[in-house]
Amino acid sequence: MDYYLSPTHEQRFDLEIKNSQFITTIKRTKGRDEAKRFINELRVRHPDANHNCWAFVAGLPNNAHLWDQSDDGEPKGTAGKPMLNVLQHSDFGEITVVVTRYFGGIKLGAGGLVRAYSQAVQQALTQVEYEQVYPRVNITIKIAYALLGKVEYWLENSDIEINEKQYNEHIELSLAVIERTWSDHKKSLVDLCQGSIEFISPED
Repeated sequence: MDYYLSPTHEQRFDLEIKNSQFITTIKRTKGRDEAKRFINELRVRHPDANHNCWAFVAGLPNNAHLWDQSDDGEPKGTAGKPMLNVLQHSDFGEITVVVTRYFGGIKLGAGGLVRAYSQAVQQALTQVEYEQVYPRVNITIKIAYALLGKVEYWLENSDIEINEKQYNEHIELSLAVIERTWSDHKKSLVDLCQGSIEFISPED
């Protein structure tokens, strides 16, 4: 996977179907805990709503361990699962969608609910502002103190993120690197340090 899409910020989209209000709120969330916190925030924001149904893909799009959904009181399988199905067939990752429903007095039936919740998410995804996110892996490099200045300057002008620094006998920098560009960057770092650099992968 070269990259996936993720919302740039929290966004809201409104839809009315047979007098029922469907409010779709979307946010980028990294991991289950962040997704659940966002869902709870929406429940607090809409305490008088009939339902706050939700679905999330809280990691990479293909990581099924970070998928989940809830009908939140709607008939089983009519809300959360259709919402998650839309997310699964999109290119979005690290995303949570909450559809808040205010009942308008006209029952939609099971099929109508599936269509309504699916439409609410589909419509929102076509309008949401998003960014491209490139999957990263963690790499640690070990360098001499004398090299820190020029290595940090080089990193600041690259697409590599510095997660942590440790000052021991050598300096260890924990980096989050984009897989597709790491091979070229690794060669550049070796050249920059004239070979005086050690790379430690998570498996080491």
